[in-house]
Amino acid sequence: MPLSAAFVQQCRVLLGNRQVISDPESLRVYECDALSAYRQVPDLVVLPDSVAQVRALLKLCNQHSIPVVARGAGTGLSGGALPVSGGIVLGLSKMNRILAVDPLNCSATLQPGVRNLAISAAAKPYGLYYAPDPSSQIACSIGGNVAENAGGVHCLKYGLTVHNVLQIKLVTLEGRLLTLGGSGLDMPGYDLLALAIGSEGLLGVVVEITVRLLPLQPQTQVLLAAFASVEQAGAAVAALIADGLTPAGLELMDNAAIRATEAFVHAGYPVNAAAILLCELDGMPEQVAADSQRAIGILQHNAAVEIRTASDEPERRRFWAGRKSAFPAVGRIASDYYCMDGTIPRKQLACVLQRISAMAEACGLSVVNVFHAGDGNLHPLILYDARIRGDFEKAEVLGGQILELCVAVGGTITGEHGVGHEKLAQMCVQFQAAELAQFHRLKRAFDPFGLLNPGKAIPTLHRCAELGHLHVHHGQLPHPELERF
Repeated sequence: MPLSAAFVQQCRVLLGNRQVISDPESLRVYECDALSAYRQVPDLVVLPDSVAQVRALLKLCNQHSIPVVARGAGTGLSGGALPVSGGIVLGLSKMNRILAVDPLNCSATLQPGVRNLAISAAAKPYGLYYAPDPSSQIACSIGGNVAENAGGVHCLKYGLTVHNVLQIKLVTLEGRLLTLGGSGLDMPGYDLLALAIGSEGLLGVVVEITVRLLPLQPQTQVLLAAFASVEQAGAAVAALIADGLTPAGLELMDNAAIRATEAFVHAGYPVNAAAILLCELDGMPEQVAADSQRAIGILQHNAAVEIRTASDEPERRRFWAGRKSAFPAVGRIASDYYCMDGTIPRKQLACVLQRISAMAEACGLSVVNVFHAGDGNLHPLILYDARIRGDFEKAEVLGGQILELCVAVGGTITGEHGVGHEKLAQMCVQFQAAELAQFHRLKRAFDPFGLLNPGKAIPTLHRCAELGHLHVHHGQLPHPELERF
């Protein structure tokens, strides 16, 4: 149902005309996030610039039963910011101020629209930085990072967003402002902060974040190891971790990714290698030197055909520039690609990579592998051509098979991109009916009428039954009161 003129006018009264977007051409900017295969032109976009405006808007939407989809920088890869018909998109890009940097408490307080990379830039004069570093960090916002529990190449040692946030302020649909977490190492009661991080906008709208800052490391070294097969590279990852090393970053790229990236940014990668590992070690100079020699020995023992050590800081940056540019680089060699996100136990890396290759060949598509190998977070890029009828559908099927393979080997369907609109079917594979029902009950505690980002992250039991992933007795769905979500 279209939004009423009276509701739109009330939004204009609250925000002013310049912060309310309703003309069709401007609305198209917000029709999707970075998963552009799914699109829905929103009915209205509102751009508040203060906590007071967010609270007033959510109260208004609650009164009129209007769905709300919160949106950050639009770099998400699971359709989490996909608009819903009859609702509004609440964009947080205008709330982009760094409110405070506290060097004594090693923390920074930010509005949700602050870019990830801007946090470290603000902290650098104090000898500090913010550890989570998604590949999109030059553009992605901290609010979106919180919504999806983003990671990055350094999440192996320093953790995901959830491990680096001390406190958030969250506005509920009723307009209540909640403070979750605190400035200390731990807080009494249930860990509602961890619950909110990664909740994909289903529980409330994050309007302020306090993040943990870390001291800049005195020494950093990057090793590049080349292998004759992807499976050997995967086995080397497991060997490094099993030996007790915890690199700051440990990334794997296959030959297709190497060639595409080298042509794009000229990082100096060995283009004839079947796979490369990037292994970054940091800490005190003596420790880094010792760990580097130890890592080189392990890599040699695990069939590395070439090992390079970054000779200086510019070369270290080039090595990482290649990895962080892998997604746009692949975009230059394929008409379209579908980026998956699943996580598996490290010991399953070699086996899963073999299975992915076989599944891709069976359906006639190519896959480029780029991922956070140290923590088992896979990002297979499925290449397809949207101009060919049925090609995207084949990519969707293959993507679903890859995610279900992750579950089968003891992993999960997402590592850092979230579930969003994309992975609802695989949620039915990962979880049983009782677990999904509990998720819905939890959402109802924050959002009784299901107006916050509806249709995302948690599938209805009815949908799971239709997909054949839920056993139903006599046509009756368990917990029918939850089906409206």
